[in-house]
Amino acid sequence: MVIERTSVGLDVHARSVVAAAIDEVSGELTQRRLGASVEEVVAWVTGLPGPVAATYEAGPTGFGLARALRAAGV
Repeated sequence: MVIERTSVGLDVHARSVVAAAIDEVSGELTQRRLGASVEEVVAWVTGLPGPVAATYEAGPTGFGLARALRAAGV
């Protein structure tokens, strides 16, 4: 049973976010370098086939992004 359709990993830096996502149904892997804008990252993640689960390397630059993703239902 698949709970999440898409799994996302985020490497959060002060000026950019490197993201990778795998669609658990199709096996398609997507990689993207995004700006540091929380809105840009949330828009990209929520545009993926859902439901989506995301994880990031814990650190001071990711807390706001984590809160925004949770608020967006990720």
